[in-house]
Amino acid sequence: MLTDRSGVRFPPIRQLGPADLGNCVALSVDRGWSPETSKWSLLLEVAEGFGIDAPDGGLAGAVVLSRYGKELASVGMMLVAARYGRRGLGRALMGHVLDAAGGATVTLFATDVGRPLYEKLGFRTIRRSAAFVGRFRAKPAPADNSKMRSRPAMPADVAAILDIDMTAFGADRGQILTRLPAFAEQLRVLETEAGTAGYAAAWRNTTSTVIGPVVAANAAGAERLIADLAAQVRGPIRLDLDPDGPELPRWALAHGLEPVSLNAVMAYGDWSPRGNPDWLHAPISVALA
Repeated sequence: MLTDRSGVRFPPIRQLGPADLGNCVALSVDRGWSPETSKWSLLLEVAEGFGIDAPDGGLAGAVVLSRYGKELASVGMMLVAARYGRRGLGRALMGHVLDAAGGATVTLFATDVGRPLYEKLGFRTIRRSAAFVGRFRAKPAPADNSKMRSRPAMPADVAAILDIDMTAFGADRGQILTRLPAFAEQLRVLETEAGTAGYAAAWRNTTSTVIGPVVAANAAGAERLIADLAAQVRGPIRLDLDPDGPELPRWALAHGLEPVSLNAVMAYGDWSPRGNPDWLHAPISVALA
């Protein structure tokens, strides 16, 4: 049994599964988040969810661990029901998930509310991330002599996407990426004379269409992918970018996207850059890195 700071007893932390989707969605709504049903459904399928059952029904708290091989993992969707806040459940869930990570370096996107807890646990900030949101304003494309174009991905492109992502990310995200064709509304690859040089996806969330991941060898390639994806979206889009990046934040602003929130990207354990970080322009989601 787990006892919180006020003496209320809870069942032990347990692993969550697809049958817990409704309670996970309800927990998001309880904390003022969007329901994010499709994202929760994906996470409960490809990652490891952990939760604490509430004595009065539903979940008192939840967190998700996504593994990328044995040495790297990410944490997302760390939530405690409002009625059980500030009782130590968040710390208990984070301690459990760090134990489950088994010594892997763990990353997460932290809000200002969550960051003090993560710092106490030993996480440190490695960069920043901002959500750029709005209706994309297309502009006439300048003359392009690079012979670079994007096109919808085909089933035969999955192998190239996995290879490019491994080179960029420096760890295996195949368990998630192989589900992108079914999960995303759009999936595009970037082609040059040398072959496939990047990829990006767009998927519908509750209030916007998220464009991510975006992986390309340079900003020009990322811009082409984002613009071609955004051209098919009717409504607001969300693009999570490093606000300190040299090109894309300014480009996003020029195309009608405004930063609406700022997170700290934090790491626990032996953090060092992997792969080619400059190729990683946007994450799959702030819950997945």
